[in-house]
Amino acid sequence: MTAPAAADDPTATDATTTDATTTDITAPATSAGSTQTHDAPRPGLTALEDDVERVLVVVAHPDDIEYGTAAAVDRWTAAGTTVTYLLATRGEAGIDGIPPEQAGPLRAQEERDGAAKVGVEVVEFLDFPDGTVEYGMPLRRAIAREIRRRRPDLVVTMSFEVFFAGGMANQADHRAVGLATLDAVRDAANRWIFRELAEQEGLAPWGGVRAVLLAAANEPTHYVDVTGHLDAAIASLEAHEQYNVHLPDDFPKPAQLVTSILTGGAQLAAAEGVEHAVAFRLLGA
Repeated sequence: MTAPAAADDPTATDATTTDATTTDITAPATSAGSTQTHDAPRPGLTALEDDVERVLVVVAHPDDIEYGTAAAVDRWTAAGTTVTYLLATRGEAGIDGIPPEQAGPLRAQEERDGAAKVGVEVVEFLDFPDGTVEYGMPLRRAIAREIRRRRPDLVVTMSFEVFFAGGMANQADHRAVGLATLDAVRDAANRWIFRELAEQEGLAPWGGVRAVLLAAANEPTHYVDVTGHLDAAIASLEAHEQYNVHLPDDFPKPAQLVTSILTGGAQLAAAEGVEHAVAFRLLGA
């Protein structure tokens, strides 16, 4: 998130920095998803299967994934799924007390460190400017390129809605990247869009994305049971050491915040035996 520095997570407040069933991920979605806690539980959600080989997670900033989604990533990698991170920026405008030229490399390394805590080995950066990412063809092309390169079964991104659940305004970079990711999934499958990717770069169209998951949307449809993955998720956020240090003193610490998010997800899941969960909105690709 841009200066004045605030948490990039969708659960942040304004600051300076029925039993669930199981479904294949191709099942159609009927409402939105969220990694936030909620004041009142909704009817139980549908469980996502672990039958994916490759997942691509696309977000705007370092630490966007670590506010809950990393717990799902840890479950996937533990099951043998290859997960790759793609970040539009290096988060260089996200720490008010550190100049961008220093913050960018620092935050990129913290993202790599956080990714390693949940079994992710590949973290790529597109180097769009933090805080001023614009939806458009360059962004769609860059994401479509990575989809063709990584050939994922599942793509995960953040909500592109104006408001998160609970009413907090969604940050502009999140909205741009989330919507561009949704469109890039179709771009990657169409040989006549961004023809240079195939004709000049040798990246054949990829139409194998079975679904897109939106984190932090308003109403969840599906969940990933992350019971047993809380500690890894907390460690992933704690790896953003300098970023966390520069947050306001009264901002929730990683253990408190991640526990709250995943406990809230379990309440939404309303499934027996699920202590922690990440809730998503599922969109068929």
